[in-house]
Amino acid sequence: MCESDYAAEMESESRMAEDVQRKNIGLDWLACGVLFAATAAFTLWQNAHVAVLWDLSYLLDTSWRIALGQMPYRDFPLVHPPLTFLIQAALMRIAGRAYWIQIAYAALIGGLGTVISWRIIFRTLREKVVLARPISLALAAPLCVLGAYGIYPHPIYDCDSVFAVLIAIFMLQRLALESHTGWRVWLRCALTGVTLMLPVFFKQNIGLPFLLVIVPGLFLLFVASQLRKKGQMLWPGVLLPGELLWIFTGAAFALVLAIFLIHKTAGLGNYAHWTVTFAGQRRLPGLADMLAVYRQPSFLWTVPTFGAGVVLMYTGWIAKGWGRLLALALAATPFIGSLIFLLIEDDLDERADNLLALWPLLLLAALFFALVELRKGITLARLLPVFILPAIHGAFLSQQLWGSTYAIWPLLMILIAGILISLPRRPAWPVAGLAAVIGLTFTVCGGLYAVGHERMNYIQLPGEPDSPVQRATLPALRGMSTPGPFLEDFEELVRFADREIPAQDGILLLPGEEPFYFATGRTPQFPMQILDRTTDPYSPTQLMEQVDRRNIRWVIVKTRLQLNENPLPERERTLALVKNEFQLYTRLMGYEVYRR
Repeated sequence: MCESDYAAEMESESRMAEDVQRKNIGLDWLACGVLFAATAAFTLWQNAHVAVLWDLSYLLDTSWRIALGQMPYRDFPLVHPPLTFLIQAALMRIAGRAYWIQIAYAALIGGLGTVISWRIIFRTLREKVVLARPISLALAAPLCVLGAYGIYPHPIYDCDSVFAVLIAIFMLQRLALESHTGWRVWLRCALTGVTLMLPVFFKQNIGLPFLLVIVPGLFLLFVASQLRKKGQMLWPGVLLPGELLWIFTGAAFALVLAIFLIHKTAGLGNYAHWTVTFAGQRRLPGLADMLAVYRQPSFLWTVPTFGAGVVLMYTGWIAKGWGRLLALALAATPFIGSLIFLLIEDDLDERADNLLALWPLLLLAALFFALVELRKGITLARLLPVFILPAIHGAFLSQQLWGSTYAIWPLLMILIAGILISLPRRPAWPVAGLAAVIGLTFTVCGGLYAVGHERMNYIQLPGEPDSPVQRATLPALRGMSTPGPFLEDFEELVRFADREIPAQDGILLLPGEEPFYFATGRTPQFPMQILDRTTDPYSPTQLMEQVDRRNIRWVIVKTRLQLNENPLPERERTLALVKNEFQLYTRLMGYEVYRR
């Protein structure tokens, strides 16, 4: 071959490679658009069918207090970190009181969370799995219904904290895959360090375990970079000492800035009391409750079948056609079992239990494979499961497996990607088949779980046609929808207050199951927004002392709650004390109104 022919052939191959690269970029952007649109659309659909007034009262009225200039932790108790409330308060200051803005926020963050999760999964698989792109899409597809805001569709700190964790992991992954030179890298390192601190200030029980593990993990990466021989290339995913220094600098800067701002505004003592001491006393479960996550009857058959399938993949039988099919069938049995259970069981609670029982199995598998992979060398990719597992178990501190998984499905799908890259790469189709079965299971079962609102079984959700979805008509609540009479009751209360209660009069709502101040634009004068064991520090006597001290003139008692159980501590004694000092003024459809 002459030199000109060789040059032409090389140029042709280069053009083909560029065409493939452009095609892949186009496909990636298409995938991002579809995943974002599907997730956002499902979040909007959820909001069009359910509104949890209790939680929205806590979110919207607390944020409205902050928008008015009241300082959390100092002027009123708040048992959660401030970032979610500060974001919503900023939106209220900018755009006013309009609930559709909170809906749009949830749809935006939910869509971005799914896209970021897919990119993390794809980067995890790209170097080690032949069919990385289709497998990553199979694992990301369930997040269209199980994303950060898919199951619980209103803005809340758990979902925001998980989104912040995803951003931190995304930034770390990007650093590990880029070149190690240039000032832009140092800037990205510093910004990555800042993102490591963000989850703590959204939700303490998710962000703190994540931070406490990721800091020593990065030190291990530093040690790994120092142990390499002189002149030897860095292992993939090992950061340079300078990069790690800038990451820690960014994290330290963010932490010092946060401490300074809290000290100058709310006070460090107040912040520590409400978010650490008080919150820990009211919500921290015992060790037995935490271990109950792993006492699953289904382990009797899911662990042996999944384990046998994985072991078979490592044997010589995998080279035979029947061995591949058997390995795939055994490993996929727990997930196929969930699909079969879906067909034979109509009870929504049983379906939800069956789906959630897959969590402990996958968490144990992720831990096992993470430890196996770390024996081959410490890299960022191998440390990712070690970073994610504490964040997941930190989320379990709130309400264990049933109540705490609604926001953390993206983290589980990343762990599943970590499991798949640990399996034998040849042949490729058993791993791809397992990913397809997992994706199908979580899409179908998870979709029905989300649509059935099983996670929201703590509120009354009467179904159609007996109780069709009601839609709010007040301007501030436009976009709020839920079945039952609760929105109609609430709007009657708002109109009554506008007509009968002077704007300057102090009001106490018991137990506080409505975003009253957000809807009316009034200034809250009582420090507590919702009264339950988690947030209420007062005994009935102390509560009435606060009522007298703050010159509260009206007490509004909700008589038809959306919650299944009345959360007010010592309700009968509290109401007796109220009736000693206040006189019944009127009865509305869902409320009793008392005036001093």
